[in-house]
Order: sequence, then C-alpha cells, then structure tokens
Amino acid sequence: MTSLKMAHVGIVGGGIRGGLFARAIQENPLGQLIAVCDPNPRARDTVASKHDVPGYPSVEEMLIAHPELTAAVIATPDFAHKEAAIACATAGLDLMIEKPLATSTADAEAIIEAAAAGGARIMVGFENRWNPRFSAVRELLKTRDGGSVLNQIISLNDTVFVPTKMLSWAAKSSPAWFLMPHSLDLAMWLGGARPVSVHAVGVKRVLPALGVDTWDCISATFVMDDGSTTVLHSSWILPQTAPAVYDFRYEVQTSTDAFHIDVSNQGITHYSQDRVSWPQWGVTERAGRIWGVPIDMVNDFIDFVRGTVTTVPTATQGLIVTHAIEAVHRSLENGESVSLTTGESLRATAPIS
Repeated sequence: MTSLKMAHVGIVGGGIRGGLFARAIQENPLGQLIAVCDPNPRARDTVASKHDVPGYPSVEEMLIAHPELTAAVIATPDFAHKEAAIACATAGLDLMIEKPLATSTADAEAIIEAAAAGGARIMVGFENRWNPRFSAVRELLKTRDGGSVLNQIISLNDTVFVPTKMLSWAAKSSPAWFLMPHSLDLAMWLGGARPVSVHAVGVKRVLPALGVDTWDCISATFVMDDGSTTVLHSSWILPQTAPAVYDFRYEVQTSTDAFHIDVSNQGITHYSQDRVSWPQWGVTERAGRIWGVPIDMVNDFIDFVRGTVTTVPTATQGLIVTHAIEAVHRSLENGESVSLTTGESLRATAPIS
C-alpha cells in the first residue's frame, strides 16, 4: 500500500500488546482503528469495547466485514503468527508483526511468500530500534572513530512472573523465542553483521517443576559473518523481588572502545517499606495520549503503510532472526554448534537497515 490516505488498521490479538497498539493507532491522526479480532471473547470484547470498534472471533470474519482495511497488526502469541499473517497478507494488507516473525523458518518463509503474492509489505516489531539509547550507540559506531565491533554481550531476562503468570502460553515458547529476537536484531543492527553459526547451552529445571515445560535459561554464542562474536543470555526465572520485571544489560566491545547500556534501570530507584524497585516508563501518558518507544514504532508503521517511511525492520531481517533462534534450539537439543544458512534462501543480500 503506497497511498497517502489514512491507514485503516485491524488488530489481530487482544492481549496486552494488542490493546496497547490499538490505543496508539486510535490516537494517531493518520491512522484509523477499524476492528479487532481474537478467539478469546474476554480479550476481544475488552479491546473492542474500550476503543468502540467491532470485534471478531477470527481473522477471516474481520477481513470479510471490512474490505476497507489497508493494514493489520499481528499481536498474537509467538507461535500463532503464521495463519493470521498469511490471511491478512493474502488480502493485500501491509503488516506489522510482533517479534519474532515466526517460530520456524518454514513459517517465516510462508508468510513472506504470501506477502509477495498478495502485494503486501511486512514490518517486524523489533521495537528496541526505536529506543534512543540504542540509536545513539548505533550512530556513534557509524560516525566516529570507535573501532570495529569485536564482541557484543547481551543479557535480557524476565522474572519468573512472566512465564508463570503473565503468559498463559509460555510452555509453547522459551526465553530464546520470547527475548532473544530483541537481542539478536539489535546485535545485527548495531554491528552490521549476520550470524553464521551458534552454540547454545541451557537449563530446564525450575519452570518444569512449576508446571511450565520450557527452558529456565539459555546462553547462545553466535559467530557473525564479519568474524565478531555475539553472546546472548536470557532467563525466565529471576526472582520476583528483582527491581523490575525485566533485566536488560548490553555491552559492545570494539577494537578501541566499549559501550555499556543499562536499559532496565531508568534512573530512579524506589525504596518502599517492603522492596526496592526501578519504576518503568517505557510508555507514559501525557495530555490524554500515550507516548514511548512502542508508540513511536506504531506511528512509523502508520507512516510505512501510507508510504512516507521506508526504513523499518524488514521481513528479511525477521527471517534471519527466526532462522537463528530456531538454530539455538537445535543446538540446545543436540549439544553441538549449528551452522546457519546464508545466501539467497534467506535473502541475505538485503541490507540491515
């Protein structure tokens, strides 16, 4: 879609993220929230009634009822992106798909093929690209004599609240699927290199005992195509007494410089009577509107649909990340390093923009 008219957007998925995106679209004067769909009536009705739009139990029903749609946001759980994305892409809708693009290379490729056939474009929701901390480091790496990137070390973790209370579908995911796409996309975006191999180790003990059959923590070491290394660590078992629900620390080492980025500590420590916490304001409200990193991402998606913004995370980059995280799980299972496919099959000639 390249028309400069208002973007007419449907939301697929009425959970936390779907509700956030719905409000962001409704508050953008160049976007119009048309409908929401979710098979869960409670989630669907909550978002639909709050934003005064119709709700549907299936994507197909939403598409039939609203031929005026020009775009869709896929905010379903990680493993459920394929069917919704293909249906919307086949209808010619431009898509913003929450990370990861899919949880298998085959599913990711199927989505991309459907988009090509339907004339749709895809933006992947790697929202940390809109975080000014990472943008600043990227510009420093690009525009000053900061040396070439040798190593990136990224630790992104959640407290045990996330897989046991927040996500009803955690057993169908893992710390790697839920967290590492953020980390690996940033490593590619900052360093300008792609992964060519990975070796991963992990522990599966605490969460299975709590009834969630997935990995507690995973560490993965990638070799990149420029010879640098990227080390990712993600855990889902931090104690709930941690000062924030997530812990995000990022280190870039170059041949001459180093950068340390602490994302979860946003500069305020709150000492209450029973705990210490780091207040978060990834999204804030001011003058009746919400602002923040994911809102900036949605606003760029609206402009992407309208044809005024073109530099966004692409389906190709989403495919590379999905392929790499799939390889992390293969390495976890077989205990060996896994080589990653490069070349035309992963559209590896596309730039990391």
